Amino acid sequence: MDPLEIERRSMAIIESELQTPLAPDIRPIVLRVIHATADFSFADTLRFTPGVVDYMRALLRSGATVITDTNMALAGISKSAIRAVGATAECFMADPLIASEAKARQTTRAQISMEHALEKSGPKLFVCGNAPTFLFPLLDRAASIQHSGAQIGVIGVPVGFVNVVEAKERLWASGLPCIAAMGRRGGSNVAAAIVNALLYGIPGGRP
Repeated sequence: MDPLEIERRSMAIIESELQTPLAPDIRPIVLRVIHATADFSFADTLRFTPGVVDYMRALLRSGATVITDTNMALAGISKSAIRAVGATAECFMADPLIASEAKARQTTRAQISMEHALEKSGPKLFVCGNAPTFLFPLLDRAASIQHSGAQIGVIGVPVGFVNVVEAKERLWASGLPCIAAMGRRGGSNVAAAIVNALLYGIPGGRP
């Protein structure tokens, strides 16, 4: 069966079974997350700051760098869609210098990756699907980042048990433009699905 036909049939099933009312701007994002996970609970646990979908699409159109916390999330993002809208995507987790610094400071590579990412110039979309410590340096500087007028967006959907719920709650309370999956659920596949849904909603972004 043609892959696009499988996707169309899957989306039709999701549409027919979804009971949660959703605003038109967030609906395509939630649908794609459910498509990636077969988990309808995301319709209730995904949260969106006001206007964030349009804001993140504008970031992508302006040539933003999408920076992920795992290579798995990076691998799941459509490279053709990224290229089509003029954005780029990268992950620093496998960088030997990141690993060396994390070992020397006895912290996680995810935390050092974010510290490195914050030094990059230009608009940025931070994407966290696995490691909540990726978010900590960003959240520690949230007030100064907002004051600076930096063009950033945050997708915070880490999965797990340690620091996960707390990180998401801090993100949601930070005032940063974000999409967050509250509770323990999430994952790199969820993170990639959100980025792809954003890309596919940009004219010319769907491969």
